[in-house]
Amino acid sequence: MQGSHGVSAAGFRDRLAGGAVAAGLVIVHSRGASIARLAASCGFDWLFVDLEHGAAGLDTASQICVAALDAGITPFVRVPENAPAWIGRALDGGAVGVVIPHIDTPEDARRAVTAARYPPAGARSLSGLLPQFGYRAMPAVEHMRGGDALTVVVGIIETADAVERIDAIAAVPGLDALQVGTSDLSVSLGVPGELDHPKLQDAVQRTMRACHRHGKLPVLGGAYREDWLRLYAGMGMRMMLVGNDLALLAGAMRERATLAQALAG
Repeated sequence: MQGSHGVSAAGFRDRLAGGAVAAGLVIVHSRGASIARLAASCGFDWLFVDLEHGAAGLDTASQICVAALDAGITPFVRVPENAPAWIGRALDGGAVGVVIPHIDTPEDARRAVTAARYPPAGARSLSGLLPQFGYRAMPAVEHMRGGDALTVVVGIIETADAVERIDAIAAVPGLDALQVGTSDLSVSLGVPGELDHPKLQDAVQRTMRACHRHGKLPVLGGAYREDWLRLYAGMGMRMMLVGNDLALLAGAMRERATLAQALAG
């Protein structure tokens, strides 16, 4: 299902099937909707508006999502908790993908799916005039069918317990993707910050294998260093968060300040 703004859930699968990396930008700092068009012009494929660690609220997230739809870049929102009110409002505000943290059990995954899917697959409340469809009035059945087809439900795997249950989690119907949260997972595995540690590599590979068995998209988050990205891309990971706005801004600022200091010499 494709929205009136040209984004689609199938578009990700088509890009990934072609062997390309779908590059995502984490938004933790930016507050203006212009970040969506800027990211699109720089070649990013999707946005990850972070409401768990970022200070932005749903209103800001919705404005960025709507701008992303117009810019042709796919907006995802990470909600702060696995709760229907957060999940439903993020989707109603324009998110195509909803990312749910702390998916440690199949029950957690089913709870997320129930909140994100319309009946009979879930219990999402029916609202009207969604930005994903250009605020068009639609018959309820078409609205629900189209909304479910467009929505990408992502669960984050960020604990050792979740990895142990990964096959059962990946088997949950209505879940589209599993994202490895490398930072928190490294802490849970006892190797904090060692994002190329063999224990973490094994967890990523186990997650990817479970995703492939059950037709889910594997996603990588948190490992932004170039050598880490190359490592996991080399394993076959194709949907990847490749940086966050604050770190990229700070890096560019430091580089320019260093240049200025060198000019004085």
